[in-house]
Amino acid sequence: MSRVGKIARRSFLIGSAALVGGVAFGAWYVGRPAPNPLKPGQGEAAFNPFVMISKDQITLIAPRAEMGQGVSTTWASLIAEELDVDLDQVTVLHGPAAKAYYNSALMGEVLPDKGYDRSNFQHKLGDVLGHVGKVFDMQLTGGSSSMKDGYTRMREAGASARETLKEAAARQLGVKRNQLKTERAQVIAPNGTKLSYRDLAVAAADIEPIEAALKPRSEWRLLGKDQPRVDMVGKVTGTSEFGIDVRLPGMKFASVRMNPRLGGGMKHLDASDAQSMPGVEKIVDLGDGVAVVANNTWLAVQALDAIEVEWGDAPYPPESVAMFDAIRAAFEAEPNSTLRDDGDADAVPAGATLLEAEYEVPYLSHATMEPMNATALYTGDRLQIWAGNQAPTFFQSKCAEAVGLETEAVEVNVTYLGGGYGRRLEFDYGVIASKVAKAMQGTPVQVTWSREEDMAHGMFRPGAVARFKGAVQDGKAVTLDSRIAAQSVTQSMMMRLIGSPGAGPDKVHVEGAFNQPYAIPNYRTRGYLAQMDLPVGSWRSVGNSFNGFFTESFIDEMAIAAGRDPLEFRLELTEPEWAPAANVLKQVREMSGWTGKTPEGVGRGVAMSYSFGTPVAEVIEVVDEDGSIRIARAWIAADMGLVLDRRNTEAQMFGGMAFGLSAACFGEITFADGMVEQMNFPDYDSVRMHTMPKTEVALLETQEHMGGAGEPGTPPAAAALANAIFDLTGQRPRRLPLMHDFDLLI
Repeated sequence: MSRVGKIARRSFLIGSAALVGGVAFGAWYVGRPAPNPLKPGQGEAAFNPFVMISKDQITLIAPRAEMGQGVSTTWASLIAEELDVDLDQVTVLHGPAAKAYYNSALMGEVLPDKGYDRSNFQHKLGDVLGHVGKVFDMQLTGGSSSMKDGYTRMREAGASARETLKEAAARQLGVKRNQLKTERAQVIAPNGTKLSYRDLAVAAADIEPIEAALKPRSEWRLLGKDQPRVDMVGKVTGTSEFGIDVRLPGMKFASVRMNPRLGGGMKHLDASDAQSMPGVEKIVDLGDGVAVVANNTWLAVQALDAIEVEWGDAPYPPESVAMFDAIRAAFEAEPNSTLRDDGDADAVPAGATLLEAEYEVPYLSHATMEPMNATALYTGDRLQIWAGNQAPTFFQSKCAEAVGLETEAVEVNVTYLGGGYGRRLEFDYGVIASKVAKAMQGTPVQVTWSREEDMAHGMFRPGAVARFKGAVQDGKAVTLDSRIAAQSVTQSMMMRLIGSPGAGPDKVHVEGAFNQPYAIPNYRTRGYLAQMDLPVGSWRSVGNSFNGFFTESFIDEMAIAAGRDPLEFRLELTEPEWAPAANVLKQVREMSGWTGKTPEGVGRGVAMSYSFGTPVAEVIEVVDEDGSIRIARAWIAADMGLVLDRRNTEAQMFGGMAFGLSAACFGEITFADGMVEQMNFPDYDSVRMHTMPKTEVALLETQEHMGGAGEPGTPPAAAALANAIFDLTGQRPRRLPLMHDFDLLI
């Protein structure tokens, strides 16, 4: 990353970053160690990928995409805690694309269990499976997994570095290592002599890394406390480098126009008018689209408007109505999965009250504030690329493939991300930039998508339909039978990545439905995969995003049918199943002062969703304001087992809920003649400052294992709001966005 050059006079190039010469320490084994991506020059040593120390600088590598969630701060804190340095003493970098930075938490999630009911053996099995990510080069930021991934590995990296530095000092001072202590990047001898880590680095490079015990929580100085964000100053002052900020000597600028019918080809192209425009450098035929290279981005966009193109047809139904017909048709086939089938969901208890409901949610855009962009330089035998990306190793291999190079010949520089939400797990924008750069060999080119192009060419959150049946008897839930139909995010992403959809039950498709901690004796969930050639992808909380709405809306309907208070009804179902889920319901009941009764003109709704290892309960309050519905207040309670930075985690819960509320109220992608109808934010609105509810967040730490924070705040939001609107109006919302059926304050 280019900013490294600003922190040292002596530096050397390592992968995608100029890193200070010196010694690097880290977790020296995770099974069989992955190759160390750090390649030191003369007189320099690199023990491992995570901690580097030289005469001039202490550098920590936090190889997870920083997209506003604070991962670089907390990941660095994990290392710094054990290393005995403060964050104001270090520089934190993302580091290169490398096998060593694999995500050790994601693969464990493939186990076909509910998650909350895992035994200690299953958790250990998940840990073992996690290391398979090394084999597949899974350097990914996603699945709310970063802290679970780094919690032990990064502390071990810091502890190893600390003890190795102490050993170097012990040899220099002629004392035993256990006589020394460390504080603020110094080793301190019994007589008060202090040796700087920087002065010890070269000597420590010759010492075999030392395994060290981790500090008990009672001795933590950084973890568990609010830390100033390491990216805060740069973002406030505008000096942070996002992908769209990259500037290189002699750089040209480009934009693209792809077939608006996603996946269709290009029948005819006439770029003669654009080619003659002053400042236009080159027209690049991409096969299913066209790029214009020019002196600036605006000129490139203007030139694209001058190009005449005849586009091919869409490979999917051209209208939204027909697309949802295809989704519903999936119910006629055999289910792809039945991941929960407790009791007998087909049996009808005598005297029970039966319920049925169908719910529908639309396709959604990620709508990141920073549109897709990448800067690339192709020199014939090498490719350098700068972009915000959540999966740099996959990004690297796909960009290499696009220009016919070996993966090792591609250098990926990961910048800050102006929003990701799963969209930047993809590599399409990098592939296009690589192809354009190849057409401009020797000249760096920044390719920026217009907002309209970005909105119309996403890897959308799939539209989905759910059919629920249930039964209540004597005030209790006795049957819950859910069927969910949608395109498969997993299969769509696998096709793009490896050219095969994979096989077996799609757990992601039904997450948030089959694995909810409710003690219902007859509980079945089946998933049905709709077949359409429309690209869909991960969207914040993935399957939980729609299944949270489906499940918690129906649980609410069951509570009303049973004549029960909706929160107490849920509490009764969770207490015998899993205490942490009951705890967040109790907490949000206390915070909100829930009584189950609301005055005229006020509605309250509750929802509880378990996702990514974390149960989250939310209460939403709405009010009638001159005939419009205002979202007035919100309360959130979450239990991720261990909170490493409370203020940052609260922000993740708050932001996740806001993301879910925006989608619930206004979010939809619709199609006409095969083309997306929404083009920009006026067509794809969100909650604003004046419509965002006053929110309180409580974080619990009662469960034994660590859960995620980035996504679990999203799944309960839509259902809690829909349930509040029902309480206010008596009308049950069963489709999103709510703006079509209710007068929402905007």
